[in-house]
Amino acid sequence: MKSVCVFCGSSSGNNPIFAGMAAQVGQEIAIRRMRLVYGGGSVGLMGILADAAMNAGGEVIGVIPQALLDKELGHGGLTELVVVGSMHERKSLMADRADAFLALPGGFGTFEEFCEVLTWAQLGLHDKPCALLNVNGFYDSLLALFDQAVTDGFLRPEHRALVLTGFSPDEVLDRMATFIPTKVDKWIDLRKS
Repeated sequence: MKSVCVFCGSSSGNNPIFAGMAAQVGQEIAIRRMRLVYGGGSVGLMGILADAAMNAGGEVIGVIPQALLDKELGHGGLTELVVVGSMHERKSLMADRADAFLALPGGFGTFEEFCEVLTWAQLGLHDKPCALLNVNGFYDSLLALFDQAVTDGFLRPEHRALVLTGFSPDEVLDRMATFIPTKVDKWIDLRKS
């Protein structure tokens, strides 16, 4: 695992623990000599994450759509800032440049980005680890929803196991580094309609 794509909020949230954890993640990625790939923003958890990685001597690649750069949200102090034409291009390039995916707290964009790469893993389009850093129980409800999908027959337990979790940067990055994917067909039962 040489690079980690981190999805997180463009806001800092209303609890200082979120900002502190974003800084710890950025620093830990740099200390482990991994490359940080993220959405290229200078605000919220995104900016805190990138600043911490850069300050720790890390390599940081930001990918941002021109429309967001035009709103002066792009980070000017990165190793590389790639400007793309759309959100779709942003996600595709981030996925291509990463060996693993980690979601910190965030909003709709963070949820969507994480669930998309998780779906790609479920479909066998990649075998990269996908993890949630469950800061202060932030992802408890989402994890419960995933468990309910298993109970109700919409998700195989093997696919639910694709979602790695941890409560600290060390814990979650260690789990990601030792992840071994299992190959299971996506479909529950092709004979049922």
